Amino acid sequence: MNDFLSLLSSDSCRILDLLFRFIINTVFTIIIAKAFYFPKSRRKDFFFTYLLVGFGIFMLIHLMGDAKLKTGIAMGLFAIFCIMRYRTESVPIREMTYLFLIISLAAINGLAWTADISGKHPEFAIPEAISMVELIVTNFIFIAVIWIAEGGKWVTSLSTKYIKYDKIDLIQPDKREELIEDLRKRTGLNIKEVAIGSIDFLKDMALIKVFYSEEDNNENDDTLQKMPKLYE
Repeated sequence: MNDFLSLLSSDSCRILDLLFRFIINTVFTIIIAKAFYFPKSRRKDFFFTYLLVGFGIFMLIHLMGDAKLKTGIAMGLFAIFCIMRYRTESVPIREMTYLFLIISLAAINGLAWTADISGKHPEFAIPEAISMVELIVTNFIFIAVIWIAEGGKWVTSLSTKYIKYDKIDLIQPDKREELIEDLRKRTGLNIKEVAIGSIDFLKDMALIKVFYSEEDNNENDDTLQKMPKLYE
């Protein structure tokens, strides 16, 4: 590849190198968002957010100066998102994890130069270049780690829900099994454990957090824990 790029002008080499890495970043971002995130969460808003964030971070990292400056920008972006966390909405931990993965992938693809033609084009001197194969393998490693984590067969996973419960006479510790059985009948979920929260004796109401087997639920409902403000 380097021999082919050496025959071109330095500007053409830069453009081709950018296009190669942009295609790699876009393809692997779509794979992560479409094949791993979307099937469980089914949230199109975050799906498009990941695609646009991946594109924006890649272009920002690629175009903003030398390697040291790019590294500083990448670390700064992590800090910004850690603090901000999209404050207009409470973002679940799974969505935030995928967001950090997309940012990491875009930063790696934006920082890595794959064309080393400084021998024939001194003006194209770069600090260090990696091969296209190495860059692609790095992206595949991201995919492999996500696939292993999402498989989760070696980890017992329980989903959670918050329920406002009206039979407060069953919240006593000695009636825990009776409480769980009643919740199973009324929700249809295979509830494994419960945690008692606040109790309102005036309204005969208690807030209960239930833990149930994830296999009983085809979709991830953890993203909806309270009534959206639009419907309150």
